Amino acid sequence: MQTSEKQNERIAKMTFASVYPHYLTKVEKKGRTKEELHQVITWLTGFNDQDINRLINEKSTFKEFFSQATIHPNAHMIKGLICGYRVEEIENPLTQQLRYLDKLVDELAKGKKMEKILREP
Repeated sequence: MQTSEKQNERIAKMTFASVYPHYLTKVEKKGRTKEELHQVITWLTGFNDQDINRLINEKSTFKEFFSQATIHPNAHMIKGLICGYRVEEIENPLTQQLRYLDKLVDELAKGKKMEKILREP
């Protein structure tokens, strides 16, 4: 699925620090924890807690954030709709990676078991 160039540019310039509090609020409202959110972020990106905090403090854009990430080899198993797009059909790699993260946070907030979220056999 094609996303617009304007949308892709907007995503690239957005900062992780501006979105992170929304992720945290979303999962905590549903009874999940900051630790579980970090576990999901770590699974997808390879970042540890120190990395996550550094990226927030540096106000890293999502372009910078994902350029430093080591995307999990099973990330391609993340499927479904997020923001009206099928994540597996998004062609722009950066936009797809952000939507992977959005989808994982969504699944966490919806109460899915961690093994399912982390695509463990």
